[in-house]
Amino acid sequence: MMGIIELKKVSLAFEEQQILFDLSMDFWEGHIHAVVGPNGAGKSTLAHTIMGLPDYRSHTGDILFDGKSIKELSIDERAKLGITLAWQEPARFNGIKVREFIRRAADKSSGTKSPEDVMKMVGLDPGRYLDRDVDTTLSGGERKRIELASIVAMHPKVVLMDEPDSGVDIDAIQSIFHVLEWLKDHGTTVIMITHSGEVLKHADHAFLLCNGALVDKGTVEQLSSYFERKCVPCTHKNVPDEEALV
Repeated sequence: MMGIIELKKVSLAFEEQQILFDLSMDFWEGHIHAVVGPNGAGKSTLAHTIMGLPDYRSHTGDILFDGKSIKELSIDERAKLGITLAWQEPARFNGIKVREFIRRAADKSSGTKSPEDVMKMVGLDPGRYLDRDVDTTLSGGERKRIELASIVAMHPKVVLMDEPDSGVDIDAIQSIFHVLEWLKDHGTTVIMITHSGEVLKHADHAFLLCNGALVDKGTVEQLSSYFERKCVPCTHKNVPDEEALV
């Protein structure tokens, strides 16, 4: 199966601290992938490295997009290829209306959905939100859904979602899952960064990170044991004994 994003022995260190260890991972085109693991496992670092954020460019190994290396490309150049990142804490843009924010995203694509359409898709009333500023008057959950609306308008090839359920209520997360399925059905590859078993259920395939290393990969059913027992057999020096897992 073709990997639209491929990591080839990617390692990353900040100063003298190793964060990612020799990661080789294939993210299949048109699938929803979950990258799971405990806090501090390196999940968000992985997303930032794939996106090419400035502080995450010094990795060894290689990252391929559609079979071609993007290691030397800037974040803007990767975005032009169709890779985007939805932040765990969405940005605020004082002075920019929601309508303009979504239109700017739509200008980067050949999609035809209007701001009204994408707002309805994420469960927000266009009449209440399109003429508001993307600022602190919006809650974190509202900004997250507006950011997702802009991603639908953009229709990227790959979207990295960092903790999609963070700061949102049950109704909002169901809207988010619905949109992620829509993106998948329209050819977008979704990579969800999460430590939530509920989010994992909405993936087609999953990777488990621990301490910056790939511990396991496979189906959602295979990886769900991590959330049931909070650990899987591995070589980490701090692996708990069997009694601690009961």
